[in-house]
Amino acid sequence: MGDTRPRDAVGARADASAAASLDQPERSTDVEAGIVALWRSYGTERRRPLRDRLVLHYAPLVKYVAGRVGTGLPSHVDVADLIQSGIFGLVDAIEKFEPERGLKFETYAMQRIRGAILDDLRAQDWVPRSVRSRARDVERAIERLEGRLQRTASDPELAGELGIGVGDLHDLFAQLQLTSVVALDELIAAGRGSASLAETLPDDRAEDPVAKLVDRDSRRQLAEAIAHLSERDRVVVTLYYFENLTLAEIGRVLGVTESRVCQLHTRAVLRLRTKLAEQGQ
Repeated sequence: MGDTRPRDAVGARADASAAASLDQPERSTDVEAGIVALWRSYGTERRRPLRDRLVLHYAPLVKYVAGRVGTGLPSHVDVADLIQSGIFGLVDAIEKFEPERGLKFETYAMQRIRGAILDDLRAQDWVPRSVRSRARDVERAIERLEGRLQRTASDPELAGELGIGVGDLHDLFAQLQLTSVVALDELIAAGRGSASLAETLPDDRAEDPVAKLVDRDSRRQLAEAIAHLSERDRVVVTLYYFENLTLAEIGRVLGVTESRVCQLHTRAVLRLRTKLAEQGQ
């Protein structure tokens, strides 16, 4: 008699555990059955409350896709904005989904969500996609060429790497000047995944030695990158960012036109990006 009650208690716990494990797949099956029924109802009635229930169920897909797309984007791009754009893609996917085609909804929806996010990002970008692509081509050419030469490449050398003439290269710099609008502290963070220099500066009232070292290292890297520029590019960067001269004023100092200064500035920024990205790797 003394052993009966403990055995019954153990048996009861075992039965409860077994019941819980059996209940898990049943719940999953119930959810799937509920979604199938919800899709069937929505396909018949197309009422907004039914659509909204489907949106709530598939909302985690939006967060997943937004996180994937957001990887590698500039720090000023807020993932919450990507999620908001993705929700519109999800709604569009639900409204246009045709189950009879046999395609899994999750696969179809992820494509729509990603497309909606990318469309919104392109709409916010004032620079045409072709210009962005050309800028990346120039940056890669600079990286390849200077990796071989182990020094700053001249304009004729860069033009040869791109397979164009020097005059065409200067025209290309003029076209790419839209892509060179960037804060100097963002250049420092290139390739390092950090936000900006401003966020690493120490508090005057409580100096952070780690932040001070980061600031010093960032300035050193920027100085080294600028030192690798040609003399004229260094003058343009110094006058524009440190002396706060306008492009027209720099042109008068150098004795060239303002459009030529724009070309020099664009070339300098592209080369700084390349150098700082190499240092951050």
